[in-house]
Amino acid sequence: MITVALERLVPEHIRRFEAYIPSKPDDVLMKMYRCRRLYRLNNNENPLGPPPAARKALAEFPPPRAAIYPSGDAYHLRRRLAENFGLDPDQILVGNGANEVIAFVIKAFCREGDNIVTADKTFAVYEWVAEFSGFQARLVPLKDFGFDDRAMLEAIDERTKVVFVCNPNNPTGKYWSLTRLKSFLDAVAGRRIVVVDEAYCEFVQQPDYPDCIRLIDQYPNLVVFRTFSKMYALAGLRIGYLAGSREVVDIIRRTCVVYSVNGPAQAAAMACLGDREHILRTRRLVREGKQFLKAELAGMGLSTVSGEGNFVMVRLPINDNLAYRKLMSRGIMVRSMTGFRFPGWIRVTIHQRQVLEAFVEALAEILEEV
Repeated sequence: MITVALERLVPEHIRRFEAYIPSKPDDVLMKMYRCRRLYRLNNNENPLGPPPAARKALAEFPPPRAAIYPSGDAYHLRRRLAENFGLDPDQILVGNGANEVIAFVIKAFCREGDNIVTADKTFAVYEWVAEFSGFQARLVPLKDFGFDDRAMLEAIDERTKVVFVCNPNNPTGKYWSLTRLKSFLDAVAGRRIVVVDEAYCEFVQQPDYPDCIRLIDQYPNLVVFRTFSKMYALAGLRIGYLAGSREVVDIIRRTCVVYSVNGPAQAAAMACLGDREHILRTRRLVREGKQFLKAELAGMGLSTVSGEGNFVMVRLPINDNLAYRKLMSRGIMVRSMTGFRFPGWIRVTIHQRQVLEAFVEALAEILEEV
C-alpha cells in the first residue's frame, strides 16, 4: 500500500496554519439547531438584495452562455468602472471576491522572508493569505477600536512589502479621515505598497471620509479594494476589484488567474453601477436599524461599537460562543467575535426591523436565562 510522505512534502508554514472552517449551509444548520427559520445576521449581507437592474441581468442571463467561458479579464466591467472613476481600464483588476485580490497583491510583492503589516482585529484574510503563503503578518493592536497609524509605521521594517488598512474597519466600523490617511501615505513615502480596503465605503456618509480612488494619481503606491458583495448584495456571486496606478497594477496582473470571475457576476456587477436609489435605500435601512438596535441594547445595559458600515458590535456578559449557540436555537445567526480576537463580543448585521426585533427579543431571553 502506498503512503504519502506528508512530513517531507508539507512546508512548515502550512503545518502550523489552521484551516478556516466555514459555517454549514442554512438547511443543515436549521436541522442541527431545530429551528424553522434562520435570520442571517452574521455576514454583513444586504437584506434588500441586489439592485433591480442586477436582478434583471441575472434573470435574463442566457442559459446557453453557461457553456462559454466569460471574459477572462472582465473586459466590459473594467471599462465601465474606469468611466465611473476617471481611470484607465488597465488600472483596474477584477477578482473572485476580496479574498482573491488580496492574494494577487501579496503574491505580486512578497518573497521569502518578507512581511505585511495590518491590525490585529480586522478582516482576517490579510493575515491568513500572508501566513499560508509563507510570509509573516505583523499585527498591530487597535487603538480606540481603530487602526493605529503611528504604531503601524513603527511596525514597518526593511522586509515589509505591503500594509493593509481596512477603512472603515471590519468589525469596529472606525475609519481614518482624509487628513489622517494622507499623513500616513506621506510617511510611507512610496517605500511600501499601501492597500486600503474600502469594502464598506458606500455606507459611509461622513464628509471627512476619503475616496481613495481619487488619491491614486497622487500616491502611485496606493492600491484600493472595493467589492460588490456588501452594498450591492452580490456576495453569492463573488466579485470584487482593485484599482491602482498602471505601473503597480501591471505588476499585480502577472499574478492573476484569468477566467476566475463568472459571466453572471460580471453582468450583474455592470448592472449595479449608477443605481443611486439602491444606495440611498440601503443607507436608510442601515441608519434606522442602527438607531433602533443601539437604543434597545442600551436599554438592556449592553455597550456597543458601531462606527460606519452595516453592522454593530455588542459586548455581552456571557461567552460569545455560548450566545451564538443559544441564538441559533432561536433561528438567529450572529458572528461570534472570539475569532476576531474580541472574546465576549458578537457582531450583528443590520437587517429589516422585524428581524432586529426578533434578535433583541431572543437576546433578552438568553441573558435572563443565564
